[in-house]
Amino acid sequence: MDEMNGFRRFRRLRQTAGLRRMVQETRLSPEDFIYPLFVTHGVDVRAEVPSMPDVYQLSVDQLPREIDDLRAHGIGATILFGIPEHKDPQGSDAYSPDGIVQRAIRTIKEHDPEFVVMGDVCLCEYTDHGHCGLLDGERILNDPTLELLAHTAVAQAEAGVDIVAPSDMMDGRVAAIRRGLDAVGFVETPIVSYAAKYASAFYGPFRDAAESTPSFGDRRSHQMDPANAREAYAEIAADIAEGADAIMVKPALAYLDVIAGARERFDVPLFAYNVSGEYAMIRAAGRNGWIDERRATLEALTAIKRAGAGQIITYHAKQAAAWLQEDWTSARRGVRSGVTAS
Repeated sequence: MDEMNGFRRFRRLRQTAGLRRMVQETRLSPEDFIYPLFVTHGVDVRAEVPSMPDVYQLSVDQLPREIDDLRAHGIGATILFGIPEHKDPQGSDAYSPDGIVQRAIRTIKEHDPEFVVMGDVCLCEYTDHGHCGLLDGERILNDPTLELLAHTAVAQAEAGVDIVAPSDMMDGRVAAIRRGLDAVGFVETPIVSYAAKYASAFYGPFRDAAESTPSFGDRRSHQMDPANAREAYAEIAADIAEGADAIMVKPALAYLDVIAGARERFDVPLFAYNVSGEYAMIRAAGRNGWIDERRATLEALTAIKRAGAGQIITYHAKQAAAWLQEDWTSARRGVRSGVTAS
């Protein structure tokens, strides 16, 4: 036997597509994906984001069409980011009953009540300074910001959101949001916390899409240092203790070790955000013919799931879902015809 001679023939189970599928350890599905939507003011707006091909700023009236398209791709969830018509130092559109995201939630829920809607809870898109909280000069105020974040989560819950997802990285915000929701009867509204959110260079295209670039400074005073992993697990443990029902790691590809470590340590649902810069790099390289975009996209998403993420927020969602459907259809044809591809 070959094994007696010091090696195993691993290739035996790699000879055909059918065998490879049979022993595949990680499988992607459109149900794994959450698609981000950027909602803006106006009517009949569908403006492509220059740094994010095939990603659009959409006016509220465009959302039913978009939700139908996501459903057609087998995707059943979105996360909403708002671009208000007017911004102010307090980010008041974030928690206004008629704020842009609240209108978007109501529109989606009226059109498709079963479609899962997550609301990003942060102030950066709504403040005129572009930071995630209230300011004292150029210093971000942690505790006074908590009340506004709780108001934002309540406003989204009143509009019908399924999940609130705080991304601000203020200390104590999960507890503040949980208290705020429970106080007005939304005890069943879950919180998915951006528990390990890093101060990453990969957010640039998002800030184009959400129009949330800070007017000064950066976000390293509250987002995590990319050099730290143990700190991420402390952040996650704190958020779970404060009442988070699920946790998120952001970005995904540059932090697969953190995703894997979180999966090993915490028995709660784990989300990962495949962020805008990660998306834009693959799209740009694919458009230039430098890589096989289809294979690179599915490989990247598979890596995120293999690391331990149950749900992946990704701008690739629709295209990846279409490719997965093509692969599934091709495999079924092979089974019916008795043909397998090598």
